[in-house]
Amino acid sequence: MKFYQRFAYFLVGLVMGCFAVSMIFSGRDIRCNYFPNARVLNDIRNKPFIYDTEASRRLSEDWVDTTDIKNVLTHGDVDFDKSNIKEEGGKLYIIYGKTSKNKDITLEVLNYPDKAVLKNIIKTKKPN
Repeated sequence: MKFYQRFAYFLVGLVMGCFAVSMIFSGRDIRCNYFPNARVLNDIRNKPFIYDTEASRRLSEDWVDTTDIKNVLTHGDVDFDKSNIKEEGGKLYIIYGKTSKNKDITLEVLNYPDKAVLKNIIKTKKPN
């Protein structure tokens, strides 16, 4: 068998394999959360999310809203040096992010086994 024939068989098999893989995994909500930052944010997002009184007071101000909180919990950066501290039966996580007005904010989130509580929202300058 000549090279171009083997190459043609290879391409046909590759296309059929890609098609089969795309059919198997299409329509499923599959996430690849291999890194610690993505795992923590995904864990917090998938639990019932409760706002503490201090966080509710900050949300009543007009510099931050719930859309900003959701965006930070999706695209934020967890500071593991200051996080993963056991507190009140859960773990405290410090998450840095930006508002829709491009202002830096810090979220303090208590992550319990069955829920996540937003403890505080802080205006910050660029984190170190």
